[in-house]
Amino acid sequence: MRHLMPAGLIAAALFALPVAAIAQNASPVGAWKTIDDKTGKPKALVRITEEGGVLTGKIEKLYRDPSEDQNPKCVKCTDARKDQPMIGMTILSGLKKDGNEYTGGEILDPAAGKTYKSKASLADNGSKLEVRGYIGAPMFGRTQTWQREQ
Repeated sequence: MRHLMPAGLIAAALFALPVAAIAQNASPVGAWKTIDDKTGKPKALVRITEEGGVLTGKIEKLYRDPSEDQNPKCVKCTDARKDQPMIGMTILSGLKKDGNEYTGGEILDPAAGKTYKSKASLADNGSKLEVRGYIGAPMFGRTQTWQREQ
């Protein structure tokens, strides 16, 4: 019986490791590969940071064909981001934790130059982020599923 006790403790410790890994992913802070909801292809790598309980996301990398401009400018933007390089651009801002969601933010579609209200929620134990951009109410929008980069 004494020999079973240490084995049980070791097994419990091993099973606790995945729980600790899930707990680390309980926040959207980190790097995310954005996936185009129309084509299913990766578009960008966005780094989400948190400061004072507010989430911000900046483009770190674009996934583009070699024949395309590798760091295009936001020519369709109408605010201070107009004609600025997309890499390094803040496209997600103002999201705050609200229960199991992050709400009250804005997201920029740099290809269209349009800004939308946004909300986000974690899925699949923190390995995916459901990001919704909308006009007016959340039901008038679309959702992209971003994948956490390890």
